Amino acid sequence: MYKILDIEKWSRNDHFLFFSKFEEPFFGVTVRVNFTKAYNTSKSKGSSFFLYYLHASLKAANSIEAFKYRIKNGQVLIYDKINASPTINRDNGTFGFSYMDYLEDFKEFEKSAKIEIEKVRNTTGLDPAGSGDNVIHFSSIPWIDFTSISHARSFSFPDSCPKISFGQVIESEGIKTMPVSIHVHHALMDAHHVGQFIEEFQKLLDR
Repeated sequence: MYKILDIEKWSRNDHFLFFSKFEEPFFGVTVRVNFTKAYNTSKSKGSSFFLYYLHASLKAANSIEAFKYRIKNGQVLIYDKINASPTINRDNGTFGFSYMDYLEDFKEFEKSAKIEIEKVRNTTGLDPAGSGDNVIHFSSIPWIDFTSISHARSFSFPDSCPKISFGQVIESEGIKTMPVSIHVHHALMDAHHVGQFIEEFQKLLDR
């Protein structure tokens, strides 16, 4: 479900019209996030660390309206809920696309997500998740402690979904950190909104 944003009354109307004309309207940042508490909490509960921080990132995104904006036929849609479309790594070194509904209760989310992960790992192709526009494209790159990242994109395909990537966990003096890359459509949001997401994401990880 979604509603249509009144662009004419939007304070970012000029920004939307300006950046919508770009061949590459996405901008991105990479930050190092503290995952110590989240790692320890997930392990103490016997939960998946990946799904624990994925859920926290979805919860943070759903708390910020700009992350719910998507462009469709020249209009800005505001979705009621944003779900996840993460890549799932397979044992043979390939990956597949997945779709996971955002459920506010973590245990319910984890149960549903594990079924989806198993399904993707038992396939061999690269079939689209068929998730629609109300998703965030997630990827996990646990082998690389990256400091920046770029994404393969088809510029002819109308895409306004945020892209969030997680890197390798690095531990130093008992503190576990991970690089997190956030790429978003500049016609829909600015660095201020990305900063809000990072702040909220860290708060949820530290609970």
